Parts: sequence; structure tokens; C-alpha cells
Amino acid sequence: MFQRIFRNFIRFIPIMAGLCTLLAMQPVRPRFRVLALAENGGHHIAYSRTAKVWLDKLAADSGFAVDYIDNTDKIDSVFLAQYQLFIQLDYPPYAWKPAAVKAFEEYISEGKGGWIGFHHATLLGEFDGYGLWPWFYDFMGKIRFKDYIAGFASGDVHVEDAAHPVLKGVPAVFNVKTEEWYTYDRSPRPDVHVLASVDESSYKPASGKKMGDHPVIWTNTAYKARNVYIFMGHSPDLFENKAYLTLFRNAIFWAAAKP
Repeated sequence: MFQRIFRNFIRFIPIMAGLCTLLAMQPVRPRFRVLALAENGGHHIAYSRTAKVWLDKLAADSGFAVDYIDNTDKIDSVFLAQYQLFIQLDYPPYAWKPAAVKAFEEYISEGKGGWIGFHHATLLGEFDGYGLWPWFYDFMGKIRFKDYIAGFASGDVHVEDAAHPVLKGVPAVFNVKTEEWYTYDRSPRPDVHVLASVDESSYKPASGKKMGDHPVIWTNTAYKARNVYIFMGHSPDLFENKAYLTLFRNAIFWAAAKP
């Protein structure tokens, strides 16, 4: 009897091996999906290209998927429904297609997914013949772009809310080596929750282009979507900055609600 059981077991091994092989061949379903929107040219292209390399590695290591687009032509409510996180990697809030505008506003207002915006996402005003996007103006804390440090400067960023998940493990003060610090017509502080600000007295070289109160990381809690704006996003050397990478990584998992 034992021999018969053993023979049957031996016969069953190839079947189990075949099933295991089939299972191994099945694509692994990602934990969540990310859409990253970035310009395909201009002087931020080096940042965006470096960001893609870093994002792809993080996605592979952490089990999520990233799709990239360089314009808003595909964006509508059906398209956005595929994604749990929208990263506006370096793309301004103008020249969006009407369907994309409507879908994005719903996505954020109704909390259909999370959002991380970088740098160019606060290029608010009248640019390239396009008017101000009123909804996005409110979303970003009612600010308009005023000026920037075209020659670049380093600066110290001071964390204001160390308890926020996006800033877990980020030093209380960290230096950003190369940035074209924007100024706005007002501080967004009255309309957003500020997470960090830049100390304008730390600029090297010194610059007269200052705001006084100068938030650079914030979230707008008036919207259902988990959202965070991170101003720093010009130079690829940011991906050599441990504090910045910790911030970026934290923002992804917090905004996507995937700890």
C-alpha cells in the first residue's frame, strides 16, 4: 500500500511542477498604479529624465507600476480611473485639454486618487497666451508666480511639521544645492497646511528676490485627495540628496495611501 501511495505521489510531482511554472509565469499585479506627467523638453528635462530612472527603480523594488505621459491629450475620467496616484512631475497648470481639466478637478475634489506636484505646478498666472486656471489657483493656495532666481542658488529648507508622514526621517533642516527659487505674489500659508519653508537668508549666492514667509512644501486639506506640493524640482542633483529622496519616497506612499 505504501508503495502504491509513493508511486502516485511521484506521478503527481510533474503536475505540481507544471502548475508552479504556470503560476510563476503569470504577471504580478502591482500594488498600485502611478501616472507621471512631465514635459518632454525645456530646461527641466534633465530633472525629469533622472526622476524617471529613480521612479522606475523604486517601482520595481516596491511593487508598484508607473506610466509616463508628456501631454494631457489622453487624460479623461476613464483614463485617470486606472491610477491611484497622479504625479505632476514638472508640468505647468496651463494648456491642459478641457477633458483633462474636468477629469483632474474631479479626481482631486472627490478623492479618487492622490497627487504630488513638483516645481512647475505653481507656475500660475498668464503664460504663453493661456489664462489662469481658477480651480488650480485655489488648489495651490491662491498664489501667482511672480519671479525666480534665474542664476540658481542653494538654500536651507526647514521642516515645520515633522509629524507629517511625508517628512518621516527627513532632517529638521536640509540643504538644496541648486534651485531657481520662485517667489509668488503672496504666501500660500493662509490657505494651505505648510510642511516646510526655505530660509531665504541661507541663499548662496545671496539674492534680493525674497518673499519673507516662503513655504516650499505644503498640502491643501480642503480637498479629499491626499495631496502634497514640493517646490524643489529643477536640478537632477536632487537625486543625490538623501533628504529629498526620503521626502519623495514618503510622498508617494502617503499620497497613494499605500504604507
